Amino acid sequence: MKPGEVITFVKQQNAKVVDLKFLDFFGIWQHFSVPVKKLSEESFESGYGFDGSSIRGWQPIHASDMLVIPDPTTAIMDPFMETPTLSLICDIVDPITKERYTRDPRSIASKAENYLKYSGIGETAYFGPEAEFFVFDDIRFDCGPNSAFYFLDSVEGQWNTGRDEKPNLGYKPRYKEGYFPVSPTDTLQEIRTEMVLILESLGIEVEAQHHEVATAGQGEIDMKYAPLVRMGDRLMWFKYVVKNVAKRHRMTATFMPKPLFGDNGSGMHTHVSIWKDGRNLFAGDRYANLSNEALWAIGGILKHTPALCALCNPTTNSYKRLVPGYEAPVNLAYSSRNRSAAVRIPMYSPSPSARRLEFRTPDPSCNGYIAFSAILMAALDGIENRINPGEPLDKDIYSLSPEEMADVPTAPGSLEEALKALEKDRDFLLKGDVFTPDVIDTWISWKKKNEIDPVRMRPHPLEFSLYFDC
Repeated sequence: MKPGEVITFVKQQNAKVVDLKFLDFFGIWQHFSVPVKKLSEESFESGYGFDGSSIRGWQPIHASDMLVIPDPTTAIMDPFMETPTLSLICDIVDPITKERYTRDPRSIASKAENYLKYSGIGETAYFGPEAEFFVFDDIRFDCGPNSAFYFLDSVEGQWNTGRDEKPNLGYKPRYKEGYFPVSPTDTLQEIRTEMVLILESLGIEVEAQHHEVATAGQGEIDMKYAPLVRMGDRLMWFKYVVKNVAKRHRMTATFMPKPLFGDNGSGMHTHVSIWKDGRNLFAGDRYANLSNEALWAIGGILKHTPALCALCNPTTNSYKRLVPGYEAPVNLAYSSRNRSAAVRIPMYSPSPSARRLEFRTPDPSCNGYIAFSAILMAALDGIENRINPGEPLDKDIYSLSPEEMADVPTAPGSLEEALKALEKDRDFLLKGDVFTPDVIDTWISWKKKNEIDPVRMRPHPLEFSLYFDC
């Protein structure tokens, strides 16, 4: 929609409130609302002021004034508000220079799309994330100087087979056996369907939904691919819908990568392709029907994966999932069909338009705008420099001998290790001013101070079992 069309839409929908949504630095939607009378065509240029110093990782207190500028193309009615509420996703602008704010994730994604066009390599990068999540019945946690605990529960949890549920009806997915069971084992079919129908009502096309591998309510809903910025917007709506539908049912949803010990974590396998002049650049006659450009893109992604992990797996919890020998693809190799490789080439369809890469390392705790932008920049660096990805690995990686495994590099084992890789390997992100040095430095310093150090300095409950009697 254009600004004038949004004003007409507001009247047609009898909207009473305008909700202005934007993203903090690390991926959480923020918002504030204004009465509908405060929205005019001029609002899409003049914007609305707010305090940027109160947003994580943003402005200092002495330079806190910022503007949100609504994007009229994102206008939609919020599906969860009782009062008719128009939702607008906003960009962040400096009120003095009128330039887009460099730490605004949506701005970074826009610059990545612009750099793709500037490079001459392509016109559009399509992304299709598969964001997995858990829906629990209960979650409690607390951290103090002398105590810490977490407790989560699900009627589906295999650990509840012996609980007196008056009556306990069984049908609880066994650990690592939650993939595709029907009802009554799958208790969340109707809830996921509700999520799907709301997403579709928002114009977000869904390809499939199903229970995932873990016990205790792990699920997946797959959206159809879309261009980078648009998919960033859709991923935010996706998380919003999943969490709010769960809340409707007095349940709670989380995209935390590894909430359960001993069972599968939640990944976000991300499908990528680059198009130019209506043609998929990744389709060709090389390995797995890929083009040279696709293979070079794989080379770029694999080369830069240690740095990418700092942005695509940005939490300390992410590395509870990225553990060698388990379900996560930590081995930096590529293959057709083989899901134990970090980059897989899906072979569902012979159509050239379907040829794409699937980067399997990311998880859904990431900021989609930033993660997709970084993946695109790594792929473009691979194409620009014709980075050879090496030979494909079409064996079961986990059955290789130690000698064979020694030749397969792996992803970082901790957030600290990933941030160190990002410190050393950042030049590919700085091209076209997509990421600025300030953005990367701020990301690294915030993560160290606010996440790595507090987790590292806090005693872990298991340490008491291991060491209290030492």
